[in-house]
Amino acid sequence: MRIVQKNVNLAIVLALTASVLLGCSGQKKEVKPSASESSIATPAKTPAAPLVTGLPDFTPLVDKIAPAVVNISTAEKVQSQSRAGMDPICQMWPDFPMCAQRNAQPQGEGREQPRGVGSGFIVSADGYILTNHHVVDGASSIVVSLNDKREFKAKVIGSDERSDVAVLKIEGENLPFLNTANSDDIKVGQWVMAAGSPFGLKNTVTAGIVSAIKRDTGEYESFIQTDAAVNPGNSGGPLVNMSGEVVGINSQILSNSGSFAGIALAIPINEALKVADQIRATGKVNRGRIGVAIGNVDEEIAKALGLPKASGAMIKTVESGSSAANAGLRAGDVVLKVDSHEVENSADFARVIGNSTPGTAFKFEVWRQGQAVSLNVTVGSDAAAKVSENSMDKGNSNGSDRAHSRVDRLGLTVEPLSSNELKQAQLEAGVRIAKVEGLAAGVGLREGDVIVQVNNASAENPSEFSRIIGTSTGRVLLLVQREGVMQYVVLNP
Repeated sequence: MRIVQKNVNLAIVLALTASVLLGCSGQKKEVKPSASESSIATPAKTPAAPLVTGLPDFTPLVDKIAPAVVNISTAEKVQSQSRAGMDPICQMWPDFPMCAQRNAQPQGEGREQPRGVGSGFIVSADGYILTNHHVVDGASSIVVSLNDKREFKAKVIGSDERSDVAVLKIEGENLPFLNTANSDDIKVGQWVMAAGSPFGLKNTVTAGIVSAIKRDTGEYESFIQTDAAVNPGNSGGPLVNMSGEVVGINSQILSNSGSFAGIALAIPINEALKVADQIRATGKVNRGRIGVAIGNVDEEIAKALGLPKASGAMIKTVESGSSAANAGLRAGDVVLKVDSHEVENSADFARVIGNSTPGTAFKFEVWRQGQAVSLNVTVGSDAAAKVSENSMDKGNSNGSDRAHSRVDRLGLTVEPLSSNELKQAQLEAGVRIAKVEGLAAGVGLREGDVIVQVNNASAENPSEFSRIIGTSTGRVLLLVQREGVMQYVVLNP
């Protein structure tokens, strides 16, 4: 029994040992790579899923627009200097025989030297290119380089400094070109991409959003503002939407350093095309003109005039015989609308008229003496004479009409104008300031200024002027003419 039991125990131990050995042999033996087989990064067999989604992929957009974006290199002719003029010894002793002999030699006819680089884009298959005026202004020769490394000599068809738009032409067929969008439809926050040659680095693209529209910087055009990086050399290149259509021409940056600081400005393509069409047709731009000088309406003037908001363009002068004069427009009128377009300020009004062609008929809505008046105005040509500022005859006239009226509340002493003086000033009524002090002097009124209206009523004579001032309470609104220019002045006694 003991022997049997011992054998049984031995059998159990042997069975357990065998099972352990069999289990170990079934496992896969781990083999460590040798030093020569190690790798820092192992390429994935399949692309990994993106960790960030919802952002735009600009690669198809770049493929679409890149062939039509061009680099523009310009050169200018400079007069070659004589060797004597470049020699420091000859600069000190120009009469030295060697220097005199060199100076006697004829100078060269001039040589070309590189002037700068910019950008542009092709807008037609036969080779018309849009760029900025400042890119090609003063250039004696222009070379256009395409993305496929082809180069062309370019001809300037026309260039307009006021809008900063230029049209070039290269000789070619079936060239790649960009389509344009309606820039009036662009919205703040839309993705856009700028393309060009910043710092001469060809075929560069940057992306951002539209930061603002109708950005007024005091220039003739209002701009599209974007945060897409634009630097020197980008000028003239396209700003495109996500469909690859041009919405603007990159033109300016606002920066203290001269490089991109987060604000770039582009000319809306709608405005650029109006200029380009005239250049292609006639080689120049002939803008509309009606013969007025204009100014803005501030909040205080708007309240005094009874306008709901500070907008519109105030007419300061009307040129005799001009389109404005023929239509009945008067100095002191505030233009609120041109057709259905609401006039925001004087620059907006100037753009509407300037972008029109001579002969265009408009319906103006103007604010005159407290009420809206409609006028039909036909635009003239800017080739006409400039607005002439009418100076008044400040000499003395004889007669009893020299009676003065003192208005103590405003600090004004006024005197009447003779019929000849009114005619010379192109006025129907008005009184002249003979003396100014106190409140009136504080707002900038001067002796010799002519007060045409008081609180939207005509200042017929000193007595009427005194009556209106005496019956008014609070704010006083004066329409004043100085050297032919009208301006509203508000006094708060």
